[in-house]
Amino acid sequence: MRTLLSGHGRTYAAEAGIRLKDAPQPLYRTLVLASLLSARIRASVAVATARALYDAGLRDPRRMARATWQQRVDALGAGGYRRYDERTATQLGDGAELLLGQWGGDLRRLRERADGDADALRALLRETPGLGPTGADIFLREVQDIWSEFAPFLDTKTLQGAERLGLPKDPAALLRLAGDTPRAELAAALVRAALDRKVVEDCLAKAA
Repeated sequence: MRTLLSGHGRTYAAEAGIRLKDAPQPLYRTLVLASLLSARIRASVAVATARALYDAGLRDPRRMARATWQQRVDALGAGGYRRYDERTATQLGDGAELLLGQWGGDLRRLRERADGDADALRALLRETPGLGPTGADIFLREVQDIWSEFAPFLDTKTLQGAERLGLPKDPAALLRLAGDTPRAELAAALVRAALDRKVVEDCLAKAA
């Protein structure tokens, strides 16, 4: 666990340059990142694309909605997200419009509506075009330290990573081993182990 966290315990939001806090813009950027990560594409490409969208000025729902479809396509392409760029450009625009229309552009209102119920929050998040169950889980993994009523959130993917490393599959046991490590960092490290065999091999070799 120490080897895993020291080498791979960085949230995907942090990797994308998002200073995550309970405020509309970083929460929205994390939602977009979760949507990008949920596609069948390398995580590094999704992270680079989240940065490219920010660099293009598409950092909040209002700016995303006001951008042209081509501007969104170009920003996605700049990040290397070319396989799904046209469909994703449409979904990002539609999702921004939905967030503005139903929630005033503020994801904290979804949090209030869910009232501590993770399943209710998942259902609300999945109303976002292009965000399915996987994307909703990614979002919850990333925000659990600031939306603490949903923590600990160690889903199936994180437990797959634990199993590959020979760690316990019991969330309580994993939390004890992780000590005071932020839960989102623990979840991200375990997901990397689930997705990348090299992470597992590296951790096992160093731990030995």
